[in-house]
Amino acid sequence: MRMKRHVEISLDLVCVRCYLGFTRLLRAARHHRSDGGEVDMVIRPFQAEPDAPSAGEPLFEVWRRTRGEAFVRQIASDTSFGVADGLELHFERALFTNTFEAHRLVARASAQGLGERMAERLFRAYFTDGLLISDRTTLARLAAETGVVAATDGAETAALRAELDRVRTLGVQVDTVPYVAFEGGTVLEGAQPEDAYRAALTALTPAG
Repeated sequence: MRMKRHVEISLDLVCVRCYLGFTRLLRAARHHRSDGGEVDMVIRPFQAEPDAPSAGEPLFEVWRRTRGEAFVRQIASDTSFGVADGLELHFERALFTNTFEAHRLVARASAQGLGERMAERLFRAYFTDGLLISDRTTLARLAAETGVVAATDGAETAALRAELDRVRTLGVQVDTVPYVAFEGGTVLEGAQPEDAYRAALTALTPAG
């Protein structure tokens, strides 16, 4: 029989590499589950820019300022990005923002057994729908859509801040997310192919 496997993924919800890696890991986990195994996936919060404002700014404007017009035009002209993973990415709609509130929602959803579904919906809200994922009204609607019971208090906020600090002390950085740590010690950094995640899960599974 296959034992329950434990895997932790540290990610930010406005990071496209994290979206790709999460999508592939989630598919690998679903494949593993459909094959009779169990996967306990823990989603750890990471903020690439913890001081980013919550008001929201068009991602293209951020990129023009930080990466230049040529980069924006290159991304805008590439309609194939994400297609191989079945993702519909609209960078021109994305509103770059602080992700603290969104991470808090994922933590709440995880406590209710809905973390994977909530993270998937938030990624889609940001990269496909162009929603402001720092807006509490928007987050409340997405939570209701996903089946997450609303509850926000001081303890929840303090717990998230502590977890964000803890993840950084583990050495997780902007250039290593998504950071996926498998039970047994295997660590995969960056958006790896789905086969790499499947192999890591399979390697952890004892024969018998």
